[in-house]
Amino acid sequence: MKVIETYLEGVLVIEPKVFGDHRGWFMETYSDVKFSESGVELDFVQDNHSFSAAKGTLRGLHYQLNPKAQTKLVRCTKGAIFDVAVDIRKNSPSFGEWFGIELSAENKKQLLIPKGFAHGFMTLTDDVEVQYKVDELYAPECDRGIIWNDPEIAIEWPIDIKPILSSKDEKAPLLKDAENNFSYGE
Repeated sequence: MKVIETYLEGVLVIEPKVFGDHRGWFMETYSDVKFSESGVELDFVQDNHSFSAAKGTLRGLHYQLNPKAQTKLVRCTKGAIFDVAVDIRKNSPSFGEWFGIELSAENKKQLLIPKGFAHGFMTLTDDVEVQYKVDELYAPECDRGIIWNDPEIAIEWPIDIKPILSSKDEKAPLLKDAENNFSYGE
């Protein structure tokens, strides 16, 4: 497993080692020991799996407030997505900045998104499945979001079409108006 740091502190790209032969392939998608050896100490408590039928579906930007904030380990197991993490930690030197990467069934990359970051993705193909681990259970009372096209964040989504959104995501506030109890360094 290869762990690659991004320009956003704590956001990591994970490239699993894939072993292939004439039968197909095998890979470890998560190893507590290997993550610990890389300095990443997590205790995942839930696995989630989503399906999006159409290209251009956008889910996000989502996060949970403290004390139920979540770290996520995201991978795409069918199709392809553009996965995004946005730093929402107040007083962070990278507050409001984003990192995006294509995750696909083909490239097998994963993105680790720590607490204090909003997360979203856009499907790049039809029939997309995304699986992710979280280190805190879902807490609806702490569930929050930021509008996907906030001009202050200015995410460069790779598909220039009107995205398919949930009603919740259509009504999400701007970052400057979003409830947020994250602070840099805490």
